[in-house]
Amino acid sequence: MALFQLPDSQQGDDIAALREENHRLRKVCTALMERVESGGSPNGAPYAAFERSVLLAEQVRERTDALHRTLDELSQVNARLLAANAEAHAANVSKTKFLAAVSHDLLQPLNAARLFASALETHALPESSQALVGHIGRSLKDVEGLLGTLVDISRLDAGVLHADKAPFAVSTLLDALAEEYRQVAGVRGLTLHYVPSRVWVESDLALLARVVRNFLSNAVRYTEHGHLLLGCRRRADGLEIMVGDTGPGIPEPQRKAIFLEFRRASQPQANHSRGLGLGLAIVDRISTMLDHPVTLASRLGHGSLFSILVPYAASCGALEGASSPVPSAQWGDDPLQGCVVWVVDDDPAIIEGMQALLGSWGCRVWAAATVSALEAASDGERPAVLLVDYHLGEHRENGIDLAARLRRRYPGLATVVITANHEAEVKRATRQAGMHCLLKPLKPLRLKMLLGTLLDSR
Repeated sequence: MALFQLPDSQQGDDIAALREENHRLRKVCTALMERVESGGSPNGAPYAAFERSVLLAEQVRERTDALHRTLDELSQVNARLLAANAEAHAANVSKTKFLAAVSHDLLQPLNAARLFASALETHALPESSQALVGHIGRSLKDVEGLLGTLVDISRLDAGVLHADKAPFAVSTLLDALAEEYRQVAGVRGLTLHYVPSRVWVESDLALLARVVRNFLSNAVRYTEHGHLLLGCRRRADGLEIMVGDTGPGIPEPQRKAIFLEFRRASQPQANHSRGLGLGLAIVDRISTMLDHPVTLASRLGHGSLFSILVPYAASCGALEGASSPVPSAQWGDDPLQGCVVWVVDDDPAIIEGMQALLGSWGCRVWAAATVSALEAASDGERPAVLLVDYHLGEHRENGIDLAARLRRRYPGLATVVITANHEAEVKRATRQAGMHCLLKPLKPLRLKMLLGTLLDSR
């Protein structure tokens, strides 16, 4: 055992060294703890940093849990909103389809009624009866306007109304409108000054007509005396079509509001008001769709001037020399006298109405629901013009296909497709087939001018 025992002096030195080392390590540990505590907390409280870290970690966990719960609730709300939006979209589309279907069903008898009323106006009637016929015609026109407004706004809301832009002579549009509203203005004791133009523009003819027609209707409605102006002015970036009046003018605060839905300028006489306050709202949406700026200038007590800027057609200069519709006032002999016109429509009332109207213009009219019936009735007489309805019933070819078949049999047959379908595809297909398209309810004056132009150019 003695071999493993250290001398007493050496053992004492080792114990002293260990004590010294232990003392030094304690001082180092104390210094480190003081530095950590003084750096982790402003007041140097013991374990303050550790406690604060634990507290912050707990708060983070709680807030993270709350955030997850909020995100879950938000996800559920978003799902409900998406479902509600889908239902609203489906309801809007359903409403649009319903209005389109109803409008088609309503336009058929309305179209027939306008044809009969227009035919009746050409008859020699007592003055009192003639006045009644005029009232019937204007009332039917009001119904047509209200129905068209409702259908247009529903289609614009649903985004199913699209433009079909094509080049055309602006006189094709304005000549017919000038003749129509010259008569409308005359009933109110107003005069219409029309400045024709031979410029070619590029736009959707039907939609642009809707805009200019609204300008003219408002001008007639709000003007008590004086005159109206319809004309064009060449601008650097397009043709400005203008409609002016000598009405009361529009106050500055109302000039933006009248383009909103169900907003109307104040009227001097309430009995001239039959609109819904949607006309200029439709104008604003159509002009935005077509990218045709609309402007308004007005002076109180002097009148207003509405205009729309329409881009020129490509190669405008070359097109201006091309043939354009000739106003009816410039026709020599009436080309409708004795003209053979075929009418194909599946509605008996429309057939009778077309026979009455065209017959009153001096045309020789053959009308039926099928081509075979027409050919049998006409006894081989060659038609000069074909008027055909686009929708000819279920499980039958449409009017464009039927007309194409007849044109192969009768080359050079002038064709007008008449439809209550305002979709751009129908208008485009008609134009691409080399045919003309008129929308229901048919405007007799527009039809007469078109027939005169087609026959005069033969």
